[in-house]
Amino acid sequence: MARQLHQLSHRSRGPFVAVNCAAIVESLLEAELFGIEDRTATGVRGRRGKFEHADGGTLFLDEVSDLAPAAQAKLLRAIQELTVERVGGHAVRKVDTRIVVATNRSLQELVSGGQFREDLFYRLSGVELHVPPLRARRQDIPDLCAYFLSRYQTPRPVTLSPEAAQAMQLYDWPGNVRELENLVERLVILNRTDVIGVDDLPRNLRTPATDLAAAVASDAPADGIDLPATLARIEVVLIERAMRAANGNKTRAAELLGLSRTTLFDKLKRAGIEAGE
Repeated sequence: MARQLHQLSHRSRGPFVAVNCAAIVESLLEAELFGIEDRTATGVRGRRGKFEHADGGTLFLDEVSDLAPAAQAKLLRAIQELTVERVGGHAVRKVDTRIVVATNRSLQELVSGGQFREDLFYRLSGVELHVPPLRARRQDIPDLCAYFLSRYQTPRPVTLSPEAAQAMQLYDWPGNVRELENLVERLVILNRTDVIGVDDLPRNLRTPATDLAAAVASDAPADGIDLPATLARIEVVLIERAMRAANGNKTRAAELLGLSRTTLFDKLKRAGIEAGE
């Protein structure tokens, strides 16, 4: 999403620079962001930081909640004044950089707990976009699977069987789109045929779709079964099918499911499914 914001803006011809704040050692983070002067320490060569690399474009700070307090203070100053000062230097350099940040933790809660600067929080929260987890937008899963299959396919095209596609939609994807992408890439690499079947999927994806009947029929399933969670996932899939069959019309979908319109509306809301009238 950060890259799309960049590409659709007037800065699209400028650089897009992404930094994962959680992946950089704290002692090196300031040098990565703001640069370092030549000979600041023995054997150190001067270099520009990410702010300067993103001059005229967009700097994307992923996992910004993991920034150390010292880096937070410097980031606040850089954003307010649009200037950077390299580590070991005194010269102030002007930059024209748009900042986009992302976090999977509530910055407001971190502010309340004293783990994130309040002034930096308010400086960053000009426009806030919430990206729902993949489990709350299951209707996107088929399109995402098709995209990743085309992206990682070998010279021969690879597709998902209907059963495998259904299993993909039943799964909750705690790792969101990254987890889905990594799985599709692995399936394409390991699969020896043109069709990825449900048996090719990891067991944690196959259980809701293919092992439910066997688990219920068994007196004591070896792995056990979380019946409420499984039924909830099946319910979401059936509701989505009914909504597609009704072209998004909730009244018609409720009739197909044998539910009242109010009950269906409540279930759609809990499942995070957007719908028409």
